[in-house]
Amino acid sequence: MSSFDAPTVIRIKRDGAALPDAAIDWVIDAYTRGAVADEQMSALLMAIFLRGMTTPEIARWTAAMVNSGERLDFTDLRRDGKPLALVDKHSTGGVGDKITIPLVPVVMACGGAVPQAAGRGLGHTGGTLDKLESIPGFTAELPKGQIRQQLSGIGAAIFAAGELAPADRKIYALRDVTATTESLPLIASSVMSKKIAEGARALVLDTKVGSGAFLKTEQEARDLARTMVDLGAEHGLATRALLTDMSAPLGRAVGNAVEVVESLEVLAGGGPPDVVELTLALAAEMLDAAGLDGVDPAQTLRDGSAMDAFGALVTAQGGDWDAKLAERLPVGPHTETITAPRDGTMESIDAMAVGLAVWRLGAGRSLPGERVQSGAGLHIHRRIGEPVSAGEPLFTLYTETPERFEPAMAELDGGWVVGATASPPRPLIIDRITSGD
Repeated sequence: MSSFDAPTVIRIKRDGAALPDAAIDWVIDAYTRGAVADEQMSALLMAIFLRGMTTPEIARWTAAMVNSGERLDFTDLRRDGKPLALVDKHSTGGVGDKITIPLVPVVMACGGAVPQAAGRGLGHTGGTLDKLESIPGFTAELPKGQIRQQLSGIGAAIFAAGELAPADRKIYALRDVTATTESLPLIASSVMSKKIAEGARALVLDTKVGSGAFLKTEQEARDLARTMVDLGAEHGLATRALLTDMSAPLGRAVGNAVEVVESLEVLAGGGPPDVVELTLALAAEMLDAAGLDGVDPAQTLRDGSAMDAFGALVTAQGGDWDAKLAERLPVGPHTETITAPRDGTMESIDAMAVGLAVWRLGAGRSLPGERVQSGAGLHIHRRIGEPVSAGEPLFTLYTETPERFEPAMAELDGGWVVGATASPPRPLIIDRITSGD
């Protein structure tokens, strides 16, 4: 019989002490089996949020979540007689961050193989799976055999974690609805437990900094990136990180289907410059980490090979793919438009305000397992630095449920400024962190 119980473990962390290894192992296993209730794990997550964790605690918590399920192994897979160049990317979450959608096909078209265990929306940030599931027929619930077949055949699979780190799947859902998302230990262990278990050989992290990120300051983001890079190294996963700006939304579209539409624009050789820049920067890091030299990721957007790769991925996962997909994606039937009160320049747009507004419109969840609206979202007509004329549209909001407009508009109130001049542009890519730095 275990010497631990849930109240004892909660009390240890509530009082600010470090959890013993055995306590971590016990609580993760017990929660996965259903022997610890959601209410008890919620209390422990809040205690961790408030009290933090030591580096050894984070490492043990991560290892326990990895050990709660299976680990995938693709080292035996070959393409053209050669081992697969297995590499993945993960973002710590942002507003308008649809980068995975164009990035994976770019890497596919360059010869990489991407086994991506992706997530759903968390708090004010969107989830890759929620976005892709706005494509009719697309499924992320893939059996292991299909994941293996897609990796060796077309070069990628984007899938729900399933039996990978099942403890994280349950904890992730609780964090989403208990205001415990912005915790460095919980972010680091959540990300890395899935990535360690999913079978990639290299990992590139997009660690967000700014108002729309979970961690707001550059130092917090650096600490998170360093923690995750070190966790990867400890488990034999070559990991590096980019610190990228999330003070303003990425691109012009925020939501689920609307972000897929914008991703298709990027794959067609267009799209917002910041989305293209970050896609290509992360692709270059992934290709380098995978040992793929002499390939130009930008060329895949110019010659259509990345779009072809995306079509192959969508088709493989049951999606209804054709050249007119963007026209068939759902759009919320109810709209509201915010117009400019004066002439001037779009001076600032707060990413957090936009993210919360889109969440209020129905693109995110307030209860575990709640259905999201694929057509809920927001379009930004004037980005920071662009000229504005009085009365012209600044934002268009979409939802299936018009009663959501009032709380969404309240979130946006004060979240943007039309002024005489724009704030100086911030660099999109702030720094790069690798093992041994």
